Amino acid sequence: MDALFWHEGHWTTENPKLLGPADHAFWMASMVFDGARAFRGLTPDLDLHCQRVVRSAEKMLMKPQISWEAIQKLCLEAVAKFPAGTELYIKPMFFCADGFLLPDADKTLFVLHVFKVPMPGEQGFSACFSSFARSWPNMAPTDAKASCLYPNGQRAIREAAEKGFDNAIMLDGAGNIAEFATSNLWIAKNGVVSTPVDNGTFLNGITRRRVLALLKADGVEVQERSLTRADIEDADEVFSSGNYGKVVHVNRVEDRALEYGPIARRAHKLYMDYAESTGRK
Repeated sequence: MDALFWHEGHWTTENPKLLGPADHAFWMASMVFDGARAFRGLTPDLDLHCQRVVRSAEKMLMKPQISWEAIQKLCLEAVAKFPAGTELYIKPMFFCADGFLLPDADKTLFVLHVFKVPMPGEQGFSACFSSFARSWPNMAPTDAKASCLYPNGQRAIREAAEKGFDNAIMLDGAGNIAEFATSNLWIAKNGVVSTPVDNGTFLNGITRRRVLALLKADGVEVQERSLTRADIEDADEVFSSGNYGKVVHVNRVEDRALEYGPIARRAHKLYMDYAESTGRK
């Protein structure tokens, strides 16, 4: 079994066909999701991801009919149906099938998708600077994990891939660094860690906040500040945080090779130690 779905009280291994061209989510993008991970029998911060998907739905004018606690219970039930220790991506989603200009909030629907995907290894990834920028909060629903936001990042990733890179570094509307196309961004210089200040143009990720707290508790100086392209180009290390890979180092920015440095390794170990401390579920 590679994937499992829950919808309207039933589990299935077949991808359910839920929408048609008359449905609001199909043509008006009333859809949100979240992503959590299961690995080594662990589901770190699963509760926070379940809480966020409910908030995202509310910010997208929907009214979830299921609580975050019930979502968490379903997620753990799904994980238990796979062999112990399977590396999984956990994706709860809300969407509206009814509505015209606005979604019919009272008919908000829920679906859960859990599927196998391995955690990334230590090879890291390459990145280039993108010509695509993140939106300001008054231009797009940047405070929600809304599906409609992701095509812009997809365009950035395609642009990067055409240049031979794995990922893209995106700017905000003021020309400062926002994040990677897929995850939050960090740099290290002379032992000091910096990450773009939360200015509303990108999600202040659950893993970002966790890594920030772990590094500070471990005595590392961490600054949340505006970063420029020059900061990235001058950094000793560049790494990412996000649900898919947790903490992953960058091995190349543009034409500059980077080592898997001590700060990125430390951040990765701190996160994995934290995950182990949450216990096996």
